[in-house]
Amino acid sequence: MEFETGQIICTAVDTGKTHDFKLLKRSRLPFVSSQLCLAYRGYQGFAKTHAGACTPTKKPRKQSLPKSEKQHNRALARLRVKIEHAIRRFQIFRIFSGRYRNRRKRFGLRINLIAGLLNYELAHAS
Repeated sequence: MEFETGQIICTAVDTGKTHDFKLLKRSRLPFVSSQLCLAYRGYQGFAKTHAGACTPTKKPRKQSLPKSEKQHNRALARLRVKIEHAIRRFQIFRIFSGRYRNRRKRFGLRINLIAGLLNYELAHAS
């Protein structure tokens, strides 16, 4: 997703239930080191390999999180809410919400069409 406009740049699909991170690894998208990637805790490994990845800090066992880490997690959540809203716009079409009962070959095509519709709606909203 492009952060400034909220438009969806790229989509990737796979058969069956697949974790986002596994899908990201399979897609082999090129990442520039200066590119910022806001991710949730499931992308821990990506944060280790990609310098621009930003994931929330986990609280140590039986300890509290330092105030600076809490502020970091909160700031990250404020930025990620825009991404979550884009995912919500996809779910309005109910293609992600339930079981997909049509041809699997056309699932990626339909996702891209929905992304195009959402981008068009963003561009022409006034």
